Amino acid sequence: MPKLKTNAGAKKRFRFTGSGKVKRHHAYHSHILTKKTKKQKRNLAHSAIVDQSNMKQVRDLLCLR
Repeated sequence: MPKLKTNAGAKKRFRFTGSGKVKRHHAYHSHILTKKTKKQKRNLAHSAIVDQSNMKQVRDLLCLR
């Protein structure tokens, strides 16, 4: 069976923590920032952990099983 290719979009969007969890960035922090509050922009700047319900999809895109 041939090697599986990692999804290039997922490769750019997700990173792993030391314990094996998957980090992601928040959406809505790239443009139209003038109407968003400082608090909202500050909270969107931090990274988040991928939810357990989406973990299988992300791992499949990254060719990890």
